Order: sequence, then structure tokens, then C-alpha cells
Amino acid sequence: MLDTSPLTAAVERFADRLRSAPQSRLQRGAAAEALELARELALRAQRLEDRARDPQGAAPARVVPDEGVFVVGDQVAVTGQDLAEALRGVREGESGTAPSEMLDEAVRLVEQAELRAMR
Repeated sequence: MLDTSPLTAAVERFADRLRSAPQSRLQRGAAAEALELARELALRAQRLEDRARDPQGAAPARVVPDEGVFVVGDQVAVTGQDLAEALRGVREGESGTAPSEMLDEAVRLVEQAELRAMR
């Protein structure tokens, strides 16, 4: 089973920073950046889960709603955990990309979003 602790650690670090960020920072773009990340993490998890259930078809994507600037930390945390769980269920050779590569890419996404949001 894939060790997804690098992803969960990056997600929790960013989520904690968002939760403790002042309203002004969140409104200046940090919340929008975080919401975009949460939506991307959720989409990736959905694709993996849909592929596991039905390799031929894919359900319509469910979009993470914009619930306001004070919720984005939790949205990042939840969608990051969902993706980590989905990645743990992927077997080597099941998709065109190795699970470890998908994990590395997800960690980079989180780290880059955090840099953009918190500068």
C-alpha cells in the first residue's frame, strides 16, 4: 500500500495555515487559491474512485462549493484526505501513471498552492 503521509502532511500544514490566517489575507486571494486546490484534489480523487468502480465510465464531476473564506482550510483538509485514501487504493499498473507519481504530483500541487496563497 502506498504511503501517502507526504500528501497528508502537506495538506494538514496548508489547512492549518489557512485556518489561522487573518480574514484580510484570505480575502486577498488565499481563500480563492485554496478553493481552487480543493476542487482539483477532489476531482483527482473522484477520477480514481470512479475508475475503481467502473473502468469504462465516469460519473459527472462533483464540484466543491464556495462556502466562504473561513471554510477553505477544512475543504483543503477533507479533499486532501479523500485523495490520499483514493491513492492508497490504486494498484500499480491500474492506470497509465504510477501511484507514486500521482502522489508526488499532488504534493507539489499542495505546496505550490500554499506558496501562492501565503505570500
